[in-house]
Amino acid sequence: MLGRNQVSDKDLLKAVNQRLMRAGASSQSRVTATVHKGMVTLTGTLQYAIQRDPILKAVQSVPGIGRIVDQLVLREKKPQQ
Repeated sequence: MLGRNQVSDKDLLKAVNQRLMRAGASSQSRVTATVHKGMVTLTGTLQYAIQRDPILKAVQSVPGIGRIVDQLVLREKKPQQ
C-alpha cells in the first residue's frame, strides 16, 4: 500500500520513460528502465560516453525516484582495418 506522497512504480516508470524520450535516450542509444520500490535501474548500451550524464539527469529530475542504479555500458568500437 502506498503512502500519501508515494508514487507507484508503474507511474514512476511512465514518467522515467517520458523523460528518457525527451532526453533523446531512445533514439541515440538503447536504454531500458525498470522500477522497483522507487529504485530505477537503467540498462542498455550507449554509443558515446557523453550520453550518460543527460540520461542520468533526466531520470533524477523525476519526482519520487529514490535511487538510480546505472548499469549502462559503452558500446565498444570495432577497430578499423
